[in-house]
Amino acid sequence: MTAFNNGFVRNLVSLVLVLLGHTSAFQVNNRKAVTSASATALSMAPRFDSASQSWYPSDPEKEGPAAGYGIIGSLYRAGPVPVIQRVFNPDKYEQAVLKYMAQEGVNRVEAQGNMDAYLENPQDWAYQKMCEKNKGAPKKDYANANMDPKQIILSTLWAGVVVVFFYDLVTGVAEGRYGKADGTDLLHGNLWNFSFL
Repeated sequence: MTAFNNGFVRNLVSLVLVLLGHTSAFQVNNRKAVTSASATALSMAPRFDSASQSWYPSDPEKEGPAAGYGIIGSLYRAGPVPVIQRVFNPDKYEQAVLKYMAQEGVNRVEAQGNMDAYLENPQDWAYQKMCEKNKGAPKKDYANANMDPKQIILSTLWAGVVVVFFYDLVTGVAEGRYGKADGTDLLHGNLWNFSFL
């Protein structure tokens, strides 16, 4: 491998280690704490301000963004779709979480888990909620979805394989490894010239 590829691999491994270090994914989950927190009604639920048409946390420490999990938590629980929503529409995401907390009387982590599941697949989420309400189906724990340490390791490894594959594909096309390197490839102004086939 060239010095550039060695540097890339080293940077990729460093990035994965930093991301894993900043998550609480490898801590032992205390499901009783989550269950008891969601089982007891929140005495101070988020409030709706009709003048600004926005939801506000009554207690920012318990209901604000710091009380929930970060973007990496959304990525592990429900995939890239909720992460994209959190990055490009943070206010809308926050309002949806606060509204769900107020209407359902749940804690921040459970509300975020449900919003992430809804954003990832609205039809399945709505069907699950309908089954829970009408058919007595067991309540799905979206707050801890895909947070088993084994699942986290597998997801991280799979994401690493995908990133390395696409990096190699893009750099290979740019360098001519996956096509003629005589200037007739797609990245050198020949988008509509199919002579490289």
